[in-house]
Amino acid sequence: QVQLVESGGGSVQPGGSLRLSCAASGILFRIDYMGWYRQAPGKQRELVARISRDGSTNLADSVKGRFTISRDNAKNTVYLQMDSLKPEDTAVYYCNAYSDFGTVEYDYWGQGTQVTVSS
Repeated sequence: QVQLVESGGGSVQPGGSLRLSCAASGILFRIDYMGWYRQAPGKQRELVARISRDGSTNLADSVKGRFTISRDNAKNTVYLQMDSLKPEDTAVYYCNAYSDFGTVEYDYWGQGTQVTVSS
């Protein structure tokens, strides 16, 4: 059974930092992309950051220069270091693991972890 288990969310003041982790288990094939999405109340889910198996990254413009994504392929784990947090970063953050084998795709999601930035 595939599971993506997130950790590291919480509450922090503006300007603070948090580090999210997501460990994927039960996946016996390569994971092409691992990433983080977020959804704020009343808004659509949006991509925050994504990293390929070879380390190429894609970050939303709103988090560039503040967030860093990394992954450990051996552990099927992805990390999101969030610095200089702003109130507008408040959202539920979801981990994603995606693989494309041409004729079949696999798309897995974590349960979400709350990040609240408030003074």
